[in-house]
Amino acid sequence: MPIPVRAIGYDSWYPAVMVKRKNIAAKKAGSGRFVLGSDRFAKISEVEGIKLTPAMKKRANDARSKGLTADEYRQAIIRSHRKG
Repeated sequence: MPIPVRAIGYDSWYPAVMVKRKNIAAKKAGSGRFVLGSDRFAKISEVEGIKLTPAMKKRANDARSKGLTADEYRQAIIRSHRKG
């Protein structure tokens, strides 16, 4: 049985069975969200010109050690920036 082929560009041909497939294992099943780790986030932020202060790093470490949920961590950030 011949393998079906597809044309790519001007003179290239390749077997259709070599079509790229999406890597569904890379994404957490059912979440529909992409989550960055703190190290990767810090690197991206640095490229954008945003640097984490020692207070920010301490707050993140405290939240991680206490096992805060994302919502609780968000509230901790808001509390730290409130005036009065």
